Amino acid sequence: MATDFEFIVIGRGMMGAAAARHLTLEGKRVALIGPEEPTDRLAHQGVFASHYDEARITRTFDDNPVWSQLASRSIERYDELQRQSGIRFYTEAGCLFSTPLPGEEGYMARAVAVSEQLDLDVEVIASEELATRFPHMRFPEGHSGYYERRNAGHVNPRALVRAQALMAERQGAQLIAETVVSVLQGAAGAEVRTTGGATYTAAKVLVAAGGFTNLCGLLPQLVDMRATARTIVFFELDEKRQAEFSAMPSTVVFAERDEDLVYILPPVRYPDGKIYLKIGGDSEKTAFEDLPSIGGWFRSDGDVEEARKLERIAVSLMPGLEGAPTTSGVCIASFTRTTYPYIGFSSSPDVAVLTGGNFVAAKCSDELGRLGARLLVDGALSEGDFAEKLRPVFL
Repeated sequence: MATDFEFIVIGRGMMGAAAARHLTLEGKRVALIGPEEPTDRLAHQGVFASHYDEARITRTFDDNPVWSQLASRSIERYDELQRQSGIRFYTEAGCLFSTPLPGEEGYMARAVAVSEQLDLDVEVIASEELATRFPHMRFPEGHSGYYERRNAGHVNPRALVRAQALMAERQGAQLIAETVVSVLQGAAGAEVRTTGGATYTAAKVLVAAGGFTNLCGLLPQLVDMRATARTIVFFELDEKRQAEFSAMPSTVVFAERDEDLVYILPPVRYPDGKIYLKIGGDSEKTAFEDLPSIGGWFRSDGDVEEARKLERIAVSLMPGLEGAPTTSGVCIASFTRTTYPYIGFSSSPDVAVLTGGNFVAAKCSDELGRLGARLLVDGALSEGDFAEKLRPVFL
């Protein structure tokens, strides 16, 4: 029996949509299956995605050369994807790291070493110059700066997914706005069944379901990955504050411990028409074990104590935010055992996985999608594509 498609990509997020686009570039018969963003978050009882946002930091400056190169490969394709799709998703606002003087170990020491190894264009800014260069910020005493002016800033993840899906569809992919409930071994490959009762078949399937990868029974074996909670805070900016923060870059501020960092996105217009400045951190450790708990998290406004903590940090770093109205929101971060994304086949030769953002994959999503596409087409990644490092670990 002939299959409906050569390849099915499950998950209409940043990696999955990118994978579908890259598969169609090779003329493959492709389906991209995944639900639309829910119109009523509080009432929604299905799956969610973490790209439901308007701004994520993008940069090549990183403490790991693999992540840096994955980002670089993606960023160099942003302009062409924007031109082809007609959808603008990238703002080259630059990215600033504010940090205590790096020691011989830790994130910043590694990032500086990677920057030198890959010859990245990162400017070092002395402590006494930071306040002059970035007057909207009150930097912690003794901090210096590492500033990537070009090929850095922020992407709109919603718009990026739209651009990827639009180009995939224009190039022949079928977009199916349903939720997959099972992937089964069939006589002619894999059978994919949805909540709507439909069944689709393909020679090979790529599961790109993000933090829901282990929670929906889509793989014959679980991947070794944790889906963890993250709370974010939005400061609503009036016209005066918009002007004050209009020229700021995306910013990451480190504390004495690497895990106490915060990241800050410049002012961005959200779907409600208002302009918000966003701050988030990396300190929450709650992991989700089942669909009800992760669904409940997405329907919430996050952890109240974490939100208040982020508000205090934001005002201490940016006094101009004092008194601005705030709201909080949520997302999740998926962490793999290897600290790299997983791109590889499961125990089934027809079912592969693409997942594991490790809290930094938004900027790399186009390249990760390309690698997922190469896996399906070639049957394996090449060594030049970090094959060993990206190999999935299964439970």
